[in-house]
Amino acid sequence: MKRSKSYRKVTEQVDKTKLYGPLEATTLAKDTNPAKFDATVEVAMRL
Repeated sequence: MKRSKSYRKVTEQVDKTKLYGPLEATTLAKDTNPAKFDATVEVAMRL
């Protein structure tokens, strides 16, 4: 499947082998948001 330039640019910023912490993950999610609107992110944690 062919991907857009913006999608390829975003995937270059994410390291799939790295385990991100909560703060770093939220920052990365905000920075790599390709949508032109405020997207929603759901988080499930087990305490």
